[in-house]
Amino acid sequence: MTIIEMLQQSSILTILGVATVFGFIALMVFCIGLVGKIINRTGKKQPLEKGVVLPETVAAITAAVSEYRKSKE
Repeated sequence: MTIIEMLQQSSILTILGVATVFGFIALMVFCIGLVGKIINRTGKKQPLEKGVVLPETVAAITAAVSEYRKSKE
């Protein structure tokens, strides 16, 4: 096998590898978009605005930190 043949074969494998990765990423983007549309149609709650924290979340975190500190004493 000459160096030219080896370079041709490695070029083909490289192109096939890049095409496979690109195709997989394109499929993932399509699936994520489809799932997003399905979720929006089912009427689920929209995500909160950035920086907004529910009081229940704050209470749960506070309780968890308190229990952790008690267990370390």
